Amino acid sequence: MLSRVFGFGRRPFESLSEQEILALAISSEEDDGRIYRAYADGLADSFPQSAKVFEEMAEEEDGHRDALIELFRDRFGERIPLIRREHVKGYYERKPDWLVRPLGIEHVRSQAEAMERQAYLFYVEAAKRTTDASTRKLLDDLALAEQGHETLAQRLEQKHVPGEVKDEEAAAEQRQFILTYVQPGLAGLMDGSVSTLAPIFAAAFATHDTWQTFLVGLAASIGAGISMGFTEVASDDGKLSGRGSPIKRGITTGVMTSAGGLGHALPYLIPHFWTATGVAAVVVFFELWAIAFVQNRYMQTPFLRAAFQVVLGGALVFAAGVLIGNA
Repeated sequence: MLSRVFGFGRRPFESLSEQEILALAISSEEDDGRIYRAYADGLADSFPQSAKVFEEMAEEEDGHRDALIELFRDRFGERIPLIRREHVKGYYERKPDWLVRPLGIEHVRSQAEAMERQAYLFYVEAAKRTTDASTRKLLDDLALAEQGHETLAQRLEQKHVPGEVKDEEAAAEQRQFILTYVQPGLAGLMDGSVSTLAPIFAAAFATHDTWQTFLVGLAASIGAGISMGFTEVASDDGKLSGRGSPIKRGITTGVMTSAGGLGHALPYLIPHFWTATGVAAVVVFFELWAIAFVQNRYMQTPFLRAAFQVVLGGALVFAAGVLIGNA
């Protein structure tokens, strides 16, 4: 870990020989081709047309690698030294985001652009350090090719991903985001905000003790978050429903449930009872309207209907807590 941060045991780029620079370029092109194929595999099920774009970009990287290997063979023979990007200090690294599923189409496109930009800068610097005319020409050509990959990607997208297909992919990604994050998060926020109203305000009006009320709210919020998180994970593995990773959904649900309850529990850290209660009531008001906004924004629920349902439900639970606390 420290070697990654401080560069211990890594060679400065300036110390590399032309043979080592070519070996590094070969391994980098090979790695990038494999990354593009991993992107294609990750996109194949949900975005098959975009997957074809990355398959062709991988083939382009293979062509670069083959040209570099041929040049290396002509100049230095058959044995290519093992030198990779992680062996060179200050050299760009690739984050292993291709291992994460599902892949986000826009994120993958932006990562591909960053990859090509970094490769272009590498070839520009490598060409400066090369004295052999044929090597320098190839590196300059590869720099231009990497710089032109943005245009290549655009041409491939026009070929494989015309406007209507791109719109369909964007809609599919938006739908997946809603199923994996928005719906579980909304369910958690609603449960945390509404279900904890009764115990928190019942404790508040029964004891008039802000610290004890805060402890009740803290316990109720964290307990509800853990319960809702595990329930979401256990209820659906996402394979048949297409709702995505149960771990991601469980974490989202658990965190939002706890956040919904803590929102109106934290004001009871204020020592003065009526001040704390007034602040908590204001927080509840904004929580309920936030829920209505999310329902309208992502679930296409008419805002007034969403507001009426959420505010009415919250008001009934709040009233129940106050009545029980004053009993």
